[in-house]
Amino acid sequence: MSELRGSDTFFLSYTLGYAKRGEIMIKMQNVNKFFGDLHVLKDVNLEVAEGEKLVIIGPSGSGKSTAVRCMNFLEMPTSGNVFINGEELTSKNKTKLVRETTSMVFQQFNLYPHMTVLKNLTLAPMKLHHKSKKEAEELAYHYLDIVGLREKAHVYPTTLSGGQQQRIAIARALCAQTKIILFDEPTSALDPETIQEVLDVMIRLAKENITMVVVTHEMGFARQVADRIVFMADGQIIEEGVPEHFFTNPENDRVKQFLGKIIR
Repeated sequence: MSELRGSDTFFLSYTLGYAKRGEIMIKMQNVNKFFGDLHVLKDVNLEVAEGEKLVIIGPSGSGKSTAVRCMNFLEMPTSGNVFINGEELTSKNKTKLVRETTSMVFQQFNLYPHMTVLKNLTLAPMKLHHKSKKEAEELAYHYLDIVGLREKAHVYPTTLSGGQQQRIAIARALCAQTKIILFDEPTSALDPETIQEVLDVMIRLAKENITMVVVTHEMGFARQVADRIVFMADGQIIEEGVPEHFFTNPENDRVKQFLGKIIR
């Protein structure tokens, strides 16, 4: 395991082989989503470049989480197209394409409670990438070191705090070694005291050449790590821009109203 440890190899598996920064990794084209009569996404068009850190913000019920879930077909768009790494995502190829390219960190962790932390982390490398148990465990310990939880490898998730479980969920996403990680409000289920420990891991992760799409209400995090911020309201993208523009000089009145309520 020694060859995988140390700051000089931090996220090495990601930085090798993904040097062509700027290629479009995610593309949503005229995506609509209905739940019954409720029109949740309305002609959403969005592109995310390789290595980009895209943060999606907006009021509750604006379609943020649905948009992210459509990116990996956890929600099937009612109409429109989704492309991952240049390949159209369809119901027929979604399992293979999503597993090969995309990992997701959920609000509620979604760890397997009947498996130890180590088994949660080695499952994808062994099943999807056909790594040996030894290789998968080396990878798992590497990322447990990154999130600061190596000593929890042999405990069950239910014995951990919410913040620790979410850090384990991030380590699990990294173990899958995908090009894209989606985060659906990863701190929304956490106590205020544990939010920062998760954000610290994500801030460190954001320094690497990993494509990240993050739905969050944490404006300080958004301002610090985002390459671009997208604001959604009523199922539509209302405004987007770099953090400096977005937080100091937004153009849309709806954005100004939202930021005025949460930033004092």
